[in-house]
Amino acid sequence: MTSSERVQALIDRLGLQPHPEGGYYREVFRSGEQIRRGDGASRSALTTIFFLLPQGAVSRWHRVRGADEVWHHYEGGLLELRVLPPGQRQVRGWLLGPVGVSASATAAEADVLPVRTVPADAWQAARCLGDYALVGCTVGPGFDFADFTLASDLPPGSCPGSLDPELL
Repeated sequence: MTSSERVQALIDRLGLQPHPEGGYYREVFRSGEQIRRGDGASRSALTTIFFLLPQGAVSRWHRVRGADEVWHHYEGGLLELRVLPPGQRQVRGWLLGPVGVSASATAAEADVLPVRTVPADAWQAARCLGDYALVGCTVGPGFDFADFTLASDLPPGSCPGSLDPELL
């Protein structure tokens, strides 16, 4: 099976739909428990999605207000996750993928982890570095599109200047 056939098989098997930030997704869990955030908003305690980025696709710069997001690598190539935490000026680059455990792993491979956590209110973006990457994203308190902001939807000049323009 070619990688493009595998991508289509995953889209079909998992029932994925296009995501506004790029790639494909499907929500697979939404907690029935409701919690009240510090700002008073009521949200599900936790949500989880499948998220697929094919080669050449990007998850455009966005942020999720009031919720941490945990990325889990399931299958495919490496994913570069770019993160600008609140109050910081420097974008961090993380690699998400299978753990590089061989003795001959390069420094970059040694930094690969299968789980990464993006703090609440951080700007984030991602790009697939291989043929595709299937990941999961778990958000707590649970995801709500009312808390989702795409950087490209903001007026010019209102985004931090350190965001990679090719990921807008």
